[in-house]
Amino acid sequence: MDSDLIKLVNKLQDTFHNLGGELEMPQLVVVGSQSAGKSSVLETIVGRDFLPRGSGIVTRRPLVLQLIHSPVPEDNPPPYTEWGQFLHMDKRFTDFGEIRKEIEQETFRVAGQNKGISKLPISLRIYSPNVLDLTLVDLPGLTKIPVGDQPSDIERQIRNLVSDYISNPNSVILAVSPANVDLANSESLKLARSVDPQGRRTIGVLTKLDLMDAGTNALDILTGRVYPLKLGFIGVVNRSQQDINSEKSMPDALDSETEFFKNHPAYRNIAHKNGTKYLAQTLNKVLMNHIRDKLPDMKARLNTLMGQAQQELNSFGDAAIYGDQNQQGSLILRLMTQFARDFVSSIEGTNLDISTKELSGGARIYYIFNDIFGNALLSLSATQNLDNQDIRTAIRNSTGPRPSLFVPEVAFDLLVKPQIKLLESPSLRCVELVYEELVKICHNCTSTELQRFPRLHAQLIDVVSDLLRERLGPTSEYTQSLISIQAAYINTNHPAFITGSAMAAAHTSPPPRSQPPPRPASAEPLNGHAANPDEEEDDVSDDDASSTSMIPRNDSRSVSSTVHDRARASTSNAIKYSKRSSSQHPSHSQRPHSSIGTSASGSSPPSAREAFLNLFFGQNGPGPVSSSAVVDRAHHSSNSHSGVVPIGKDVSGADPALTAGIMSGARSMEGNNAAFDMKSLGKHIEAMPNDGSRLTMREEMEVNLIRSLITSYFGIVRQTILDLVPKAIMHFLVNNTSQQVQNRLVSTLYKPELFAEMLNEDETLVAERSRVKALLDAYKEAFKTLSNVKAS
Repeated sequence: MDSDLIKLVNKLQDTFHNLGGELEMPQLVVVGSQSAGKSSVLETIVGRDFLPRGSGIVTRRPLVLQLIHSPVPEDNPPPYTEWGQFLHMDKRFTDFGEIRKEIEQETFRVAGQNKGISKLPISLRIYSPNVLDLTLVDLPGLTKIPVGDQPSDIERQIRNLVSDYISNPNSVILAVSPANVDLANSESLKLARSVDPQGRRTIGVLTKLDLMDAGTNALDILTGRVYPLKLGFIGVVNRSQQDINSEKSMPDALDSETEFFKNHPAYRNIAHKNGTKYLAQTLNKVLMNHIRDKLPDMKARLNTLMGQAQQELNSFGDAAIYGDQNQQGSLILRLMTQFARDFVSSIEGTNLDISTKELSGGARIYYIFNDIFGNALLSLSATQNLDNQDIRTAIRNSTGPRPSLFVPEVAFDLLVKPQIKLLESPSLRCVELVYEELVKICHNCTSTELQRFPRLHAQLIDVVSDLLRERLGPTSEYTQSLISIQAAYINTNHPAFITGSAMAAAHTSPPPRSQPPPRPASAEPLNGHAANPDEEEDDVSDDDASSTSMIPRNDSRSVSSTVHDRARASTSNAIKYSKRSSSQHPSHSQRPHSSIGTSASGSSPPSAREAFLNLFFGQNGPGPVSSSAVVDRAHHSSNSHSGVVPIGKDVSGADPALTAGIMSGARSMEGNNAAFDMKSLGKHIEAMPNDGSRLTMREEMEVNLIRSLITSYFGIVRQTILDLVPKAIMHFLVNNTSQQVQNRLVSTLYKPELFAEMLNEDETLVAERSRVKALLDAYKEAFKTLSNVKAS
């Protein structure tokens, strides 16, 4: 029964090694410093040379060595009685030299050609009638200093590897120490004490007893008086290097060992408790007793592992239901419903698996609306891309061939519409960002059960993605239409829009009222009478009109024209001049302003305003400007600042010297015009640039007014778009998709002819299910076997 117990543990160990089980099996772990004689101890126990030898580190992977006692049948003996078999290959090795080579090659295959180590073990079974049932693990030898190609941290790597094995409470530590070195320097005992401070599961093995200095012995150590261990110390004498070179056989080596203990004066009294044979028997008993002691713990651990394996197997589902079409349809419908529910709950924020580390689902959509889209619109400047020259050019182009009296409203419309179009690009980008976020949500709706069916999962994502693409077009079109609607009708009557009169008042202030010019001292009243009071009133009223001509009208669409103001000022000055001329020349009191000219029919004398019109346009009314008109305008321009006409000039108010100069200039201009042909005129028109000349006061006022109006109206439209675009996206894209996703999935994918293809499982998952099922069966079988074992 004891032999069967060890074989059962070996079988479980092989099974769990292949299936990745977590059950820690009872085993003997061999620990020792490099060149302490570990390999020699194992070879002596087995009775064969099969381990790699050499200088430096040789064992670079753990070697799980299972010794299986196989008696030779007497009636039909096999052709060979001893052989080895690796777990990684199905082949029997009868030549132990080939076993050594296979260990070296397998070590090179995993750990590389250098001196690095690997935690992946090599499993080897040795069947022999000369061995007892044992399970030992040979580990790399402890070292201090890296030598040759060894890694710089080789000591740390080996210590970590050894600690992983000896930390297992089900392991029995076989601490190998050379007798010719002080026991206080034993690295194996030091490591064993760190995990087994009371020495309950540590067996001490002393090697090289024959190499101790003459006159010294290890009797106190072997009897437990120096370093007490519950399982005690056992001394062995292995083959020396000279014996190995001379190919001394194992039986001869065992005989020499026996003779050494019997004939040694210090060890002959304890010779029966030392030697390799006694060590093998002791290890066999210790291992069996250890397995019995650990049976309750192993059963409890198996119960836990069976529950975990069963739960993991249930997560993969039952493969038997996939053959029934009715059950397939029910499964697909349930997965579709779950997928649609997860998609909607992720958007609404009601998903149970909500992340606390980052924004997800609907929270990211809100972030797009509030932060990304909102900041993008607020960062747009209403007139940043419009300079003063652009605005002035728009104003000029909107007036046509006529000079404008007011700021044209068409210029405001032409300039504000392209600015409104600037809102289209961030609005469409907002739609795209929400669409991309919905696609991400769709990909993240993956349950553990749905992961088993990659094709079904991919088709669910494709259907929802198609639905999102269908809704992307209408959403983008409606978003574009929102911008087009705002640009189609410029509502200057909006309550939040600042009016043109207010802007004009902000940019214009009335000039200071000018004082009436003092009358010359030589200008005395005619016939001793005072001047007509009506003339004084006319002067005041004209000045008032001139001073208030720059005040803008209370109209939201225009401001007063500077050209119109100057025309009114010129008319007022001309009238005042005509009145004063008639009052200073008594001889013309009967025919006032007769020098201006009379009508051809001898009609009544013209009024003061008619006299001004004749002066400005000529005697026959408006028409081509004559030379006298040029003189009059020049004279009026030179005296317009003072408003006083000097005495001593003719009736027309023209200075003869000035008139002559102007007439000569006019004749010179006529001569120049004769040389200005049509070709040169065309060249001048083609080369006419949008000059960057400095703006006049009127142009600067008009530009600032237009800029302020654009800013005001752009802010209104931006606020409207900031409110309407998220609403449109939620209605056309988000909510519509959430409402239709369930129906679209069922109508597209719930077809019996597609069930088999959609439920085609992932090959990796199928293999994993098979592994877990086999592991569960192994757990059950091991538990059943261990339950039948009686701790006797």
